[in-house]
Amino acid sequence: MRVILDDLYGDHLRGIGHPESPDRVEVVAARLRERGLLAAALPARDASDEELALVHDGSYIELVKRECAALTGPQYLSTGDVVVDERSLAVARRAAGGALAAAEAALAYDEPVFALIRPPGHHAESRRGMGFCLFNNAAIAARAFVRSHGERALIVDFDYHHGNGTQDVAGAGLSYVSTHAAPAYPGTGAASALLDGGVALNVPLPASGIASEAFVAIWEHLLADAIAALQPGLIVVSAGFDYVRGDPVGDLGVDTGVAAHLARAINRAAQAAGHRRVAYVLEGGYDIGALTESVALILGEGSNDADDGAEADAIPPIQRDLLARARRTLERSVV
Repeated sequence: MRVILDDLYGDHLRGIGHPESPDRVEVVAARLRERGLLAAALPARDASDEELALVHDGSYIELVKRECAALTGPQYLSTGDVVVDERSLAVARRAAGGALAAAEAALAYDEPVFALIRPPGHHAESRRGMGFCLFNNAAIAARAFVRSHGERALIVDFDYHHGNGTQDVAGAGLSYVSTHAAPAYPGTGAASALLDGGVALNVPLPASGIASEAFVAIWEHLLADAIAALQPGLIVVSAGFDYVRGDPVGDLGVDTGVAAHLARAINRAAQAAGHRRVAYVLEGGYDIGALTESVALILGEGSNDADDGAEADAIPPIQRDLLARARRTLERSVV
């Protein structure tokens, strides 16, 4: 699988002991390279102001420019709980550009591409950065596809946390589907919803954890329903691996090996829509060992299309009901 990489991604928040650290790309990339999994690396690029404005209000973009330019050390962005420093704007611009490059490569080669980028993005709303996120990388890539191709896009988000920023900007050809811990930060994503020109399908999971087989089975059903109804021309994956057991910021008690099952389910979903256009965009995942293993499984095992579906009976009754509600939302949608 082709991977988007850039040395600049290590320059954000270097040396301050933050969980969203340079190790998440630098150490992970080094370990993947040792395994021979980065032979097909592709360069990132910077997102332009025009591309950022596909998702973010111009006043917010200017605020990020102004506040980062004034810094000589780490500080909270004035919009909320995201730490930035003098290098953060340049890195975040290239993170958004890395997501765009992944989507562009997925379209060009008709195959999955992984963007190993930081900072993450799915909490960033149109006018507010929050939760480690400055720009909403996945949403920018998906929105660019909708604009340039006139087709629907679907963002698939299996991060431990709900992508409030992504749901905030969905609609108009962009739909969003998520599992996430509840109650947990940021406290959104309680229900599925009809949007103007899209849907948001939410299946909250107990913050106390869920069985690995149930997690896989939920995603197999969610993806099958969403793809059948929406037929997106591009799938963008908000690939957050903080659901893995032992993650210091998340932890749903799910096995690391689940990443391979998710990749195969996503591959099958894309094929059901008539293509293999999948752009993975790194979100959470703060245990470096588990993050490395998860990404390695996406890059390697995810290319295996073996049918290893989980049993539907593994899904707890509450989540089964939430899946049924999501299905009804799809049935009512006009997208």
